[in-house]
Amino acid sequence: MSETQPVKPPVVQVQGLSYSYGAGRVVLAGIEFDVADGERVALVGPSGAGKSTFLMHLNGLLPDRLPGDTERASVIVSGVPVRKSSVAEVRRLVGFLFQDPDDQLFCPTVREDVGFGPLNLGLPRDEVLQRISTSLKDVGLAGFENRSTLQLSTGERKRVCLAGVLACRPEVLVLDEPFANLDPRARRGLIEILRKFPGTQIIATHDLEFVVELCDRVIILDDGDVKADGSVREILSDELLIEKHGLEVPWGLRAGK
Repeated sequence: MSETQPVKPPVVQVQGLSYSYGAGRVVLAGIEFDVADGERVALVGPSGAGKSTFLMHLNGLLPDRLPGDTERASVIVSGVPVRKSSVAEVRRLVGFLFQDPDDQLFCPTVREDVGFGPLNLGLPRDEVLQRISTSLKDVGLAGFENRSTLQLSTGERKRVCLAGVLACRPEVLVLDEPFANLDPRARRGLIEILRKFPGTQIIATHDLEFVVELCDRVIILDDGDVKADGSVREILSDELLIEKHGLEVPWGLRAGK
């Protein structure tokens, strides 16, 4: 009789996560779900549903609301609770790609921007340079090291941001509207880069055609709550469900296709 293999814990665990901005409306209302190792999960829903706010919790980007050590953690990444005392460790595990590259690029050259994260991890200079070269090659920007970040197209700037994230070797990749303002060629290039990433991905997007093409699972978030969670085909083919939450059936899943 063979021994039962232990069940690995989820990479991301979200437990009753709630959030509101000051005295305003509730943005997240006790959401709960797990994400397995290697899953590509799309987070969809109407504007204002709480998607970006949720993503920021995965990386500790709302420091004023991080729980202390004595409080119950709402988000756990690779067994590490997202708390004030653990935020540096969490940010080594989770790479975050902002919707607007201007929120992420701040160094004069591509080399400095991509190397910023690895340098702050305390890596030796030779290792940092090797990671810069490898990451730029991975995103199709080999040879861009000395280019000014101000002289790049939107698609190139997003790829530089992604190279900087990949250079830190995260276990989880979190992306907020990665295809916004990209032309078809840049969009296709980004999809191919994401296909090659071996870790877990959580992606907030309005681009449902991309979800069909790349993701394993989709979660609909609306009014700060999880309204549906399942396979891409099951959820996005349900016309009544997705129209209720301000979405449309992607072309590739419409009847007769």
